[in-house]
Parts: sequence; structure tokens; C-alpha cells
Amino acid sequence: MKNKKMESLAKQLRTAGDFTRLEILCYIFDNKKSCVSDIAKELRVSIASVSHHLQALAREDLLKSNREGKKICYTLSRNDFMRDLKKFICKYK
Repeated sequence: MKNKKMESLAKQLRTAGDFTRLEILCYIFDNKKSCVSDIAKELRVSIASVSHHLQALAREDLLKSNREGKKICYTLSRNDFMRDLKKFICKYK
């Protein structure tokens, strides 16, 4: 029998492990709340690409989205995984 918690952890790690997604997470770690267009401008990546990556991170409960007028902004999910991921990423970036 598979451990559901370990399956979930593996999926979150796979999702966060993409290079562009790590860059996005570092940006949000530093800025707390970030809108798609701001991230795209800072990382020099298309809005469509950033939006795709942010949606994937949100699906795995790594980020929370919030519409602000015409903009969609993201914040970090508040959970143990994200706190630990932030410590790990920030240590090695």
C-alpha cells in the first residue's frame, strides 16, 4: 500500500523542481505577493509561460492566487512544506 502523504510530497517536489519554477518561487519568497506581469518582467519570461508555471504551483497548493482587478497575484501557501522549501532554496540560491 502506498503512503498518500509521500505521494503528495513527491508530486510537490516534482512540481517545484523545474528551473523556471524555482526562479519564480525565489522571486515570491523575496516579494511576498507577486503578480504575473511583475514576475514575467523581472525574470524576462513571457506572461503566458509564467502564468502556466504559477498555475501548476497553485494546483499543488504551493501558491495561492488572488485576482486584483485585471491582475492575478500569487502568495505562498502557508504550510510546513513551503517553509522548509524556502529555507532550502534560499540557502543554495
